[in-house]
Amino acid sequence: MPVGQVLEIGRDLLFTAMLLALPALAASLLIGLLISILQTITSIQEQTLSFVPRLIVVGLVLLFTLPFALQVATHFTMRMFVRAMEAGR
Repeated sequence: MPVGQVLEIGRDLLFTAMLLALPALAASLLIGLLISILQTITSIQEQTLSFVPRLIVVGLVLLFTLPFALQVATHFTMRMFVRAMEAGR
């Protein structure tokens, strides 16, 4: 398999991984920022306060984006199967 194809597969893998992780990471970042602002305003410095809302929001985001994530992962898997069949010829 030529180096160009290997790089293309690696690029496709990284793009797919970022696309799958982006909703959960963005939600976690946004909730963390909001909780930090709230803690700064109220002078509450409890470290565990940010974990529960973050877990709940990330769980809900994963639940709502599950159909999209499954579709993206399925398309990626199909592309890799096609590439494997082409490499076997």
